[in-house]
Amino acid sequence: MKVTHLALAFSLLLALPAAHAADPLEAFPRAEAGMVRHVLHLPKQDDESAFKVELIIGKTLQPDERNRYFFGGRIEEETIKRWGFTRYKVEALGPMAGTLIAVDPNAPRVDRFVSLGGEPYLLRYNSRLPIVVYVPEGSEVRYRIWSASPETKAMEQG
Repeated sequence: MKVTHLALAFSLLLALPAAHAADPLEAFPRAEAGMVRHVLHLPKQDDESAFKVELIIGKTLQPDERNRYFFGGRIEEETIKRWGFTRYKVEALGPMAGTLIAVDPNAPRVDRFVSLGGEPYLLRYNSRLPIVVYVPEGSEVRYRIWSASPETKAMEQG
């Protein structure tokens, strides 16, 4: 009888954590008014040090097809108090700027994704934690996975 109760109690203890697993987003607060929270869960890789994640923030607009456009703004990193996790935030997109190539005023407008200007924003690949990004409503968050070749080459001295 004791063995049966002990086995039952042990199996319940093993099943409890699975049934009541903590929400992985518990550390990340809900989005404030006017903002939207985007969450990216990365798949596990054998060698995660060979990968990077590029965050691309912007909007789909209908500009002309010849000029290049970009938004002002920047991605800010914030450490969440008491948790130590990092979240990424863009307070505002804008103003939009671009090249000044003359375009026929009757030329059709095309749907294009216009992103923040500047250098690519690369993050360390980590499948154990979600990447959480807060952006203004109407903005899009896109990403790209970069991978390194396993081959390395020696540089010449000189």
